[in-house]
Amino acid sequence: MGAEHYPPPWFSVAPMMEWTDNHYRTLARLISKKAWLYSEMLAAETIVYQTGNLDRFLAYGPEQHPIVLQIGGNNLENLAKATQLATPYGYDEINFNCGCPSPRVAGHGCFGVRLMLDPKFVAEAMCIIAANTNVPVSVKCRIGLDDHDSYNELCDFIYKVSSQSPTRHFIIHSRKALLNGISPADNRRIPPLKYEYYYALLRDFPDLRFTINGGINSIDEVNAARTEGAHGVMLGRAAYSNPWQTLGLVDSAVYGAPLRSITRRQVLEQYQVYGDSVVRMYGLKPHIRDVVKPLLGLFHAEPRNVVWKRKVDAALLRCTTIKSILEETLGEIPDRVLDSPLTEVPSGSTDTFIKAKSLLPPPYTVSEEELL
Repeated sequence: MGAEHYPPPWFSVAPMMEWTDNHYRTLARLISKKAWLYSEMLAAETIVYQTGNLDRFLAYGPEQHPIVLQIGGNNLENLAKATQLATPYGYDEINFNCGCPSPRVAGHGCFGVRLMLDPKFVAEAMCIIAANTNVPVSVKCRIGLDDHDSYNELCDFIYKVSSQSPTRHFIIHSRKALLNGISPADNRRIPPLKYEYYYALLRDFPDLRFTINGGINSIDEVNAARTEGAHGVMLGRAAYSNPWQTLGLVDSAVYGAPLRSITRRQVLEQYQVYGDSVVRMYGLKPHIRDVVKPLLGLFHAEPRNVVWKRKVDAALLRCTTIKSILEETLGEIPDRVLDSPLTEVPSGSTDTFIKAKSLLPPPYTVSEEELL
């Protein structure tokens, strides 16, 4: 259908390797009808060399729209082929990963966030991706990496990519990346957040669209960022580890729809039908543990949650269906939790983005060399 047929991407769930797979996205769409969902990052080579097994990596249910495919790589020919192969699956946007700091990706793989050092290549890649699809393209990046972390260097990257390719949407993770061997988890924690860079981009590139990402953990914070002018907001771990109190409030608190009356018991009933239809669909994959994994955050901070998860872990050793696992374990969760509909729960800081706007760096000026 294309992105223009769906609600605007005011809220999206970040692409997370080994997390935002088909199973998680199915659960997410049962809870929120309007959030934009992203695939895990798929390396272009994975798509190109799995042509006989593409459904395992690219197929999804039609209810998952709006959905964005994120791809990564540093080989233009493979990026072109991967986009061609993915296009029939009908994703609503193709996103190019220029932000992953994982040593496997940015280190040995020489792509992800390392590509921020080569905006000319990124622009070429975006031209090639756009030429092989009929949907919009976007870039997800950090605000810099290692010592290349000034606001001007970030702007140079945005300017070169946007002026030399059809890219008009950038998702900005508001931390730089450190490529000194620290883990991806530490790269989400150690580099300081600089939301002021994000808001300065809105000022300096008024014709582009920017989504803010990094350190945002509640719907209150989503709306606070948007109140201060953010075009869109992307959540990662918070939307995975606590989907009920994040995704569950997106449609009403962000998009203004009536609060849904769905309960967690109803969500589980629908997910169980899906789960039992896909377990071992591709030989030994997916394993039942993979299908159960997204459910483990559904009762975040609720009574008996820890006991329930422990019991699920034990049940996975002998149960072969999602139905049998839920029948064996849900007795640990109080009925009032299972059957309570969504309620608005305010939480989180709302003045962070006001402070960020008071710290904006000086306006970016394109150098004469760049103009030439």
